[in-house]
Amino acid sequence: MNGLPILSEAELAALPASERVRYRLVQAQRRYHANDNIADCIAPGELEQLQAEVQGKLQEVLKALVIDTDSDHNTQDTAKRVAKMFVREVFRGRFEAAPAVTEFPNVERLNELMIVGPITVRSACSHHLCPIIGKVWIGLLPNEHSNLIGLSKYARLTDWIMSRPQIQEEAVTMLANELQRRVQPDGLAIVMDADHFCMHWRGVKDMDSTMINSVMRGAFLKDPNLRREFLSLIRKS
Repeated sequence: MNGLPILSEAELAALPASERVRYRLVQAQRRYHANDNIADCIAPGELEQLQAEVQGKLQEVLKALVIDTDSDHNTQDTAKRVAKMFVREVFRGRFEAAPAVTEFPNVERLNELMIVGPITVRSACSHHLCPIIGKVWIGLLPNEHSNLIGLSKYARLTDWIMSRPQIQEEAVTMLANELQRRVQPDGLAIVMDADHFCMHWRGVKDMDSTMINSVMRGAFLKDPNLRREFLSLIRKS
């Protein structure tokens, strides 16, 4: 169906790690865009191999930029450092499974507005791989059937979603989908306010502009008073 030849284990093992992971994704008819998580298609030991492969490719980029990494002590380990940064740090939300999140039943049947934030977020624009740095606020209106999660877990899930190349509008929607699935509240609201270095560092080089966007679901979408209360409270934070 996907047009790929069926490879034996020996043939698959002979491929570079990136090709093995891509083969599994295509065989499973899975999307693998920049902001997708592909952790379940990476076998044990392959993340290290991916990092080494990225390092080699980045070394070629430096060579194409006519940088003498042999004699320039500042760039001798740049490819290694950047590969580690991409795979293990700023894009780890693609390669690592979701953080463990303990969920608790809403025994006390809490049904009042809860706000978490501001959570500092760091991401990267998928157009130029430039940093996106900002704040996120999360509003929840739980019901008696909602699953409650620990305060720090909101930050961990947010960081997991944001640690991928993406655009801000899609990132906020993905975070909303993840929280909606886990908590199942009556209402969910997310606001993100961020600096985009693809505007600060290049292009128009506008240092003052930020981007603010939001997702409102359930009660926050239907009840203007609840939405107004949430937005009023986050302005004070």
